[in-house]
Amino acid sequence: MEQKTKVVAETGKQEIVITRIFDLPIEHLFMAYVEPEIIEQWMGTKVIELESKTNGNYQFETTDPVGNKHLLRGVIHEIIPQNKIIRTFEMVSMSFGVQLETLVFEKLTNNSSKLTKKVVYQSVKERDENLKLPFKQGINWAHQRLEEVVNKLLKV
Repeated sequence: MEQKTKVVAETGKQEIVITRIFDLPIEHLFMAYVEPEIIEQWMGTKVIELESKTNGNYQFETTDPVGNKHLLRGVIHEIIPQNKIIRTFEMVSMSFGVQLETLVFEKLTNNSSKLTKKVVYQSVKERDENLKLPFKQGINWAHQRLEEVVNKLLKV
């Protein structure tokens, strides 16, 4: 089965570009990234802090399959509703360092929208190490879950 979320990682570059078309209005897709209750459901994580504003902070806590807790945190550098989020991302317990993420939201129709997420790692080596994990399957699963949760919550 073809995965809906596309991940492009060009050889020798320290970035990846992730794209997905969602069967969701842009307002609902954007909410999935700024509303704690929605984030907790589709990411399966606990939102400790989320200031969905320019210069806001966020902290999430997640638990892996063997029960280890992991802290995810960052700073939101810019947020433009239904348009863009620029933020840092760090998984404290992992060796990938801080990443810079730019999420661009694009309205396609009244009931569909596109997310383009560019992730820049501190080095090509860090990016390549991350891609050795089941990253592509995980992001596809997460995006599928996002669409299901938002459709159910907001009765699209």
